[in-house]
Order: sequence, then structure tokens, then C-alpha cells
Amino acid sequence: MLEPSHNNELPTIPGKRYFTIGEVAELCAVKAHVLRYWEQEFPQLSPVKRRGNRRYYQRADVITIRQIRSLLYDQGYTIGGAKQKLSSHEVKDDTSQYKQLIRQMITELEDVLDVLNTPVK
Repeated sequence: MLEPSHNNELPTIPGKRYFTIGEVAELCAVKAHVLRYWEQEFPQLSPVKRRGNRRYYQRADVITIRQIRSLLYDQGYTIGGAKQKLSSHEVKDDTSQYKQLIRQMITELEDVLDVLNTPVK
């Protein structure tokens, strides 16, 4: 299972298109230098680089980083083992990624519903 047992402790991923490295570090509970290292080790991570070589991650990158974090920190994989796991079709077909996306969407939809149910003054 790719989902860490304490995954609920990770913050909800906001509905933005791009995230800075600092935001991703907070969302995934890892430090920025770890993210930069993982970029070198995992070809699946390739944030958009813009002016001044600044990194901008997309939602799919954040989910991938959470998977890498789970494999390394929660499941005890080595970097090599995590690379193999991510490059295999097991991860792509694994339902836990979809469950995480669905949970995220439910949370966002509940927030929208709260806004819509708030009476206008």
C-alpha cells in the first residue's frame, strides 16, 4: 500500500496549478534540499523551471512526492527499491493513488459546499 498510515496528518493539497518548492516541502513534510535530491534520483519528478531556475511543481508532482516519501519513510524502501517500485506498473495501477485523489476532491467539494451554503448578507 502506498499510503502512509499517518497520511491524514499531511495537509490537504490546495487547488492551485503550481506550487513553489517551499509549499511542496510543507505539503509533503520534507525539506527543500530533499526535494532537490529526489529530483536527481527519480525521473518522474520534473518540476517546471522558470525565471532564475525557480521550481514550480504541479499537483501530480506533489502526489508523486508523497508516494516517494511513503515508500522511503513509511515502508522502508531504499532509493533504488523506491525507483523500481515507481517505474513498475504496480504504482500506476495501484488504487491508493486514486483514493488519495478522491479524498482530496471530496474535501475540496465540501469546502465549496460550505461556501455555497453560507448565507449572503
